[in-house]
Amino acid sequence: MFSRINYEGPLDEQYTTLSRQLHTLLDGEQDRIANLSNASALLNQFLDRINWVGFYLMNDGELVLGPFQGLPACVRIPVGRGVCGSSAMQKQTLLVDDVHAFPGHIACDAASKSELVIPLIKNDTVIGVLDIDSPIEARFSKEDQLGLEQFVQTLCKHL
Repeated sequence: MFSRINYEGPLDEQYTTLSRQLHTLLDGEQDRIANLSNASALLNQFLDRINWVGFYLMNDGELVLGPFQGLPACVRIPVGRGVCGSSAMQKQTLLVDDVHAFPGHIACDAASKSELVIPLIKNDTVIGVLDIDSPIEARFSKEDQLGLEQFVQTLCKHL
């Protein structure tokens, strides 16, 4: 049974606690959609000042909408397009302070101003991306990036 906890202390310790909580939540469950759904719900309750958090999964060479929290979203994103597609193509995290300045940005929600996208990599293959949007410009810090990359590493062990 899940119980909400108060995350306290420095941000890096909060992210460590979050990753431990994710591991406990997913331990023993093999269904990928169930695990991604719980991961997006956990992030939605942990992160403040966001308007969308979820996953796009690789399917036939493009990213397809997966479990998420937020308003309805774009269903398909070509690899190499937008922040999500660029992250998948480059196999690296993209932290974008101003999405309107990102070449080829795909605006699924006009309220989004900043974005953090982390590729889900298993056996050196991108299987999807974690996408987090905020209506606040420059919402995400390098510390957020490191903590969320740790979260994704934990998650990928359960996919």
